[in-house]
This record gives sequence, C-alpha cells and structure tokens, in this order.
Amino acid sequence: MDFQARRDRLRKTLKKAGVDALLVTDFTNVTYLTGFTGDDSYLLVRRDGETVLSDPRYTTQLGEECPGVDLNIRPPGVAMLQAVVRVVRAAKIGRLGIEGDSMTVGLLNQIAEKLPKVELVPTSDMVEGLRLIKDKDEVERLRRAVWQAEKAFAVLRSTLRPEKTEKEVADELEYQFRLFGAKDASFPSIVAVGPRAALPHATPGQNRIGEDDFVLIDWGANDGLYCSDLTRMLVTGKISPKFERIYKTVLEAQTRAIAAVRPGVLAHDVDNVARSYIAKAGFGKRFRHGLGHGLGLLVHESPRLAVKNQTILKPGMVVTVEPGIYLPGWGGVRIEDDVLVTRTGHEVLTSVPKRLEDTVVG
Repeated sequence: MDFQARRDRLRKTLKKAGVDALLVTDFTNVTYLTGFTGDDSYLLVRRDGETVLSDPRYTTQLGEECPGVDLNIRPPGVAMLQAVVRVVRAAKIGRLGIEGDSMTVGLLNQIAEKLPKVELVPTSDMVEGLRLIKDKDEVERLRRAVWQAEKAFAVLRSTLRPEKTEKEVADELEYQFRLFGAKDASFPSIVAVGPRAALPHATPGQNRIGEDDFVLIDWGANDGLYCSDLTRMLVTGKISPKFERIYKTVLEAQTRAIAAVRPGVLAHDVDNVARSYIAKAGFGKRFRHGLGHGLGLLVHESPRLAVKNQTILKPGMVVTVEPGIYLPGWGGVRIEDDVLVTRTGHEVLTSVPKRLEDTVVG
C-alpha cells in the first residue's frame, strides 16, 4: 500500500485547515497513514514530513512496517505528552491541528499548558475523509476479508447441527476465519436462534440451533487490517408462511437498495429505497436501524446509509446494505452484503446465496 501517497494527500489539506501540522492520535488513523499495526503511538504530519511517536516496545515493528518514516522513540519514564511537546517544539509549529473527534479534553488541556505559544486547532474528519474512498489495494484487502468470511461460513454451514448452541456456532465460525488466514473476527459474531433474532445485536448464548426453525448469523473476518461484514438467515426446520413473507420482503428491499447504489446518489436516498418498501409491506416500524455503513479498517465507519445522511456516494466507497425486520417474541430477518461503489454503478463483493430456498439447511 502507498502510505506515502496517503500522507501527501493529507498534507494538501493542512493549508486549507490553516494549520502547520496535524497530530494524529486516533490509532486507526495512524495505521491508515503508516501501515503500523500497533497502538499507543501518535503521528505528527507536517507540511515537510512526518514523525511517529512511540516507545521501545515497537522499535523493531515500526522499522519493519513503516520503513522510511522518521521515528521518535521515547525512553522508559518519558510520557507521551513529553514526547509530543519536544517534537512540536523542534518542528517550530505555530498552529497545530488536533483530532477533535478522538483527543480527550484532558490531553488537549495538558498540551495547551505545556505549549502556550502554540495555537491548538481542533479538526474533524481530516483523515477519515481520506478513508472514505478506498484505493485498489484496500479493495483487494476487503475482497480477501470477504473471501475468508465466506469460506468460514461454508464450512460452518456444512457442519451445523441442531444440538450446537449459539455460542458454540459463533466460536466455530471465528475459528474457521483463522484457518483461512484471517487475523480475527471483524466483530463478535452474532448467532441468534428464533425469537432472539429480534435483537439486532444479540449476544450468542446457550440456546440450541434446533430449538426453533431458523437462525440469524451475522459475521465478518478481519484479514489483518480490513473488515468484512455479512448476514444470512438459515432455516433449520420448516419455512413457515410468516417467515417466507418477511424474508421475501427483506430480500426485495435489499435487492432494490443495492440497485440504487451508484455515484452521485445521496446515502439517505439509498436508505429510503429499502425503508419505503418495507413500510409499504406493513413493517415500517419494525426496521429499526440504518440501512448500512462503511467498511474499511473498522467494521463500522463512514459513510452511513441512514435517514437524513447527506453523504454523496462516490467511486471507491464500500458499504453494507442490510435491511431487517424484527418482531419481538417471534424473531427477526436481516440480509447483508458488502457493496463497492464503482464509476458506473456498483459491485457486490459478497456472494453467499440468499434466495429463500438457499436458506434451508440439510
């Protein structure tokens, strides 16, 4: 990945923001700009260069992951605040941008006290704005994360047994991620049987798969940097008329929403496509979350496909499309795919079958 190009793009925004440098304190943003996968490290991006501020635990790792980047390794006993003060003073920075969405008020006040002659300028989304648009390398990492998730799910489905608990299924799924090369799960996997599927973020428990006719599984793989996110329904018993009606409603809403994904479209308009269809089917009050979210280094990031979100979709954005209907006491149905916005429309990165007949296990 061309991390230098990312830092150069950020540098171009410094002048517009009216700052001499940006102190990047969000660890995910540090990773995006350098490739460093550790934590407890900051990045000072100046108009003429950059410096990673870290500690001796990461000296070798930084050398391997961030070749060519200037390092300031603070010795034991020297706090990060002291390192920041030294580096900022040495760079003779007059106006320092800080990440207002991640820096604590406490740290801001400490820096202001130590650097009274430096004007601290809160900024928002300077790095996150760059992260919105994925480059080719990022898209390939996302494809890999999708592949790992789908391969793991295929194994899980082939070995699914009614006596297994939700937690056992979730644990097995995450084990399979790693067998296919993933570093970890993108998030704690959701496995929810029957009525528990009415909880959009249900925690897997001791309910057994065979206790009801269907189960909701929401999962994703982290390939080491980038995250995938999918949801499918599996029918382990009979397809009831109620399940069929709700499933087909959600599937059609998702199909229509995915078809609406293209450059120039507002995020809330895509959300409205699915939301209005579900409402016309009589389940409007049962769709209780946004249609989707961005994917990248985090499993939940911008842009959001949600009511009132004015983000204009652009090529390179990757979003989930995941409408759902949730009925307390009965259960819920959600279907989710990962979608890349292309120059001419969109590409669905995920490929797990989702026709009604594809849900049946056995």
